[in-house]
Amino acid sequence: MPEHPLRLMIVDDHPVVRDGLRGMFDGVPDITVVAEAADGHQALALARAERPDVVLMDLRMPGLDGVGAIERLRADHPRVRVVVLTTYDADADVSRALAAGVAGYLLKDAPREELHQAVRTAAAGGRVLAPSVMALLVGGLAGGLAGGPAPAAAGVPSPRELEVLRLIAAGATNREAARALLISETTVKTHLSHVFAKLGVDNRAAAVAVAMERRLI
Repeated sequence: MPEHPLRLMIVDDHPVVRDGLRGMFDGVPDITVVAEAADGHQALALARAERPDVVLMDLRMPGLDGVGAIERLRADHPRVRVVVLTTYDADADVSRALAAGVAGYLLKDAPREELHQAVRTAAAGGRVLAPSVMALLVGGLAGGLAGGPAPAAAGVPSPRELEVLRLIAAGATNREAARALLISETTVKTHLSHVFAKLGVDNRAAAVAVAMERRLI
């Protein structure tokens, strides 16, 4: 157990859902719920005040929705890890959330223990995806590939290409990945295009999903 409990913020526009989620973390010694927010704007204000380690974020909320809030959180508080917790697993929802840089995407029917472990995994820098979401991405739906067979993978990315992909999987932009690796954004884009070709995909979200499925990252 960490020396200090992980600080968790819950963001959902339904009070009953927030109460239920808070109750699911009551008594968990290594996780403390430090804040609850009813929309994206409130979440941003509370993130500044409470400095959570992990945020459980609903997607569809009035005002600033989940994806908008995630993008702002990633920009203003890059160390905060966000796990989407929603009832929706459509390809468009998944793609937008992954592109915004989330650490996980779970559905609201997830068991209590799965939520606990998801918070721990996200805080440790890992990534958590609901089985239905992983199947969706690996099947190519998030990349608009539904209706036809997925392209065959052409090979294994190089170690440098996998370094870039790991940063992208953690939510880094091309510019952030370039800065971290001391290379140009153009080189990052070139590495990603090679990754797409080798994994048989055509977008970042699908590349991350396939690489995780093949245990490359």
